[in-house]
Amino acid sequence: MENASSVKEFILLGLSENQGVQKICFVMFLFFYMIIVLGNLLIVITVISSQRLNSPMYFFLCYLSFVDICYSSITAPKMIADFLVDNKTISFVGCIAQLFGVHFLGCTEIFILTVMAYDRYLAICRPLHYTTLMTRHVCGQMVIGSWVGGFLHSIVQTLLTTQLPFCGPNKIDHYFCDVHPLLQLACTDTYAVGIIVVANSGMISLSCFFILVMSYVVILVSLKSQTSEGRYKALSTCGSHITVVILFFGPCTFIYIRPSSNLSKDKSVAVFYTVITPMLNPLIYTLRNEEVKSAMRKLWSRKVGSENGK
Repeated sequence: MENASSVKEFILLGLSENQGVQKICFVMFLFFYMIIVLGNLLIVITVISSQRLNSPMYFFLCYLSFVDICYSSITAPKMIADFLVDNKTISFVGCIAQLFGVHFLGCTEIFILTVMAYDRYLAICRPLHYTTLMTRHVCGQMVIGSWVGGFLHSIVQTLLTTQLPFCGPNKIDHYFCDVHPLLQLACTDTYAVGIIVVANSGMISLSCFFILVMSYVVILVSLKSQTSEGRYKALSTCGSHITVVILFFGPCTFIYIRPSSNLSKDKSVAVFYTVITPMLNPLIYTLRNEEVKSAMRKLWSRKVGSENGK
């Protein structure tokens, strides 16, 4: 890495250079990050500890919540700390590590959301074969496949970026290290690399989005033949997932399937998939799901009961 670049550190310009705005953002994003960690951790603990939540849907939800905690932790703590300092620097190695983490966990989340859509398709459209098709072993393989897919995608993005020479300037118009801002700082022609980066990210985003759309089109068509009660239950579980998909895929697709031309707009959009969506996921899945709410109440009452027994 060091041979290809004379730059040892980068300066992150962050979301705003206004001191007053930065103080407001510090309080706001610290609050958001606490909700992300506590909310998603609560879902993980609830799913693991509840015997009722042992279906594949909750198995995947547990991993989605775990990925959300890790994903937001790659960017949010650094961004929050930078609101309080004037010198928002990050080392070259730290920058590349952040780039790898963002794409690794972000792509893993995309694959898990796609797997969750496939799970809903089987549960609603092929209920008689569901238990034989979605065994615990198959679910485990799908999760492992999501992690491996995210890793391979991230390795490509990271290796392409680390091969570029950086000789100054070193100011990144963003709050974390990402591919497009770094391509603009490289002191060489990055057109070919930019095409590969967009093709890599775009192919994954669009193919997964196509699978998601087709899954829900088939699900909605199949719901016509079901009872009103079955239709309501199916739409309730699918509605939560569709909401999360729109919140996550919309901004991601906007950022990564086109060459970046406006970094100020990009970093504002990036807040949605790095902070807002991971924060809203626990609320979306719990507020619309009676089973999760019931399991949480039982977990809480059991915890309070054991403390009172002491």
